[in-house]
Amino acid sequence: MSTASAPSTDAAKPLEFPIPANVYAEKVVSVKHYTDRLFAFRITRPQSLRFRSGEFVMIGLPNAEKPVFRAYSVASPAWDEELEFFSIKVPDGPLTQHLQKIQPGDTILMRQKSTGTLVLDALTPGKRLFMISTGTGIAPFASLLRDPDTYEKFEHVYLTHTCRDVAELSYGQELVTSLADDPLIGEFTNGRVTLYNSTTRETSDRMGRITALVGSGKFYTDLGIEPLNPETDRIMICGSMHMLKDVKEMAENLGFVEGSLSAPASFVVERAFVG
Repeated sequence: MSTASAPSTDAAKPLEFPIPANVYAEKVVSVKHYTDRLFAFRITRPQSLRFRSGEFVMIGLPNAEKPVFRAYSVASPAWDEELEFFSIKVPDGPLTQHLQKIQPGDTILMRQKSTGTLVLDALTPGKRLFMISTGTGIAPFASLLRDPDTYEKFEHVYLTHTCRDVAELSYGQELVTSLADDPLIGEFTNGRVTLYNSTTRETSDRMGRITALVGSGKFYTDLGIEPLNPETDRIMICGSMHMLKDVKEMAENLGFVEGSLSAPASFVVERAFVG
């Protein structure tokens, strides 16, 4: 069962260690725990921060002289007044063992540069955009799905989200459901976004890794769509390292070419991950 915390009105909490130079120090606005492995949180946004939807930043905690920083995709769109993140909880993770305990009012450190390959400018024009994700790899797509540019560049967006257990799919389900009521992009999303979930451990209505579902043809049958075609389709991939390798190989076997900001093409992969 998820629990949400309301925004804090408490005074700023004293810090044990000084804020490093050239690092933003932002406040936690809200925290929501989805499962014992996944949680989301929102922080204040530095006025000077500029980023492209789909990019990631390095975040940490002011709990040491030399804080640990890890890459986190920004789950909120570039226009949002706050920054949203979706994180795993690793019991002995250098950062996440502490990050999972944050409360509203706590301080989050963030380096000033954003970067990443999961941006629309790294893709050539197409008709259908396929966002392939596992676990917290859905975060950059949460940003892109709430960006008007996505709907200017593509006619239809298919978001796939594969997790071990059913409860871990909740973040993506909430995200897609909320799009229709979004004041900025709601009118653009009507009938143009499709969510395709599957689980790999807990029994659910649809089970299997996305590569197996695509390879067997079930993916196309379930959605009633034509097979992936590099002439008209574009693919973005984010998730576990194993999934990235398998989906990248599948895409290349289908004739897709990996792109970048300097050389846009038909698919992109994000290799940054947290621990």
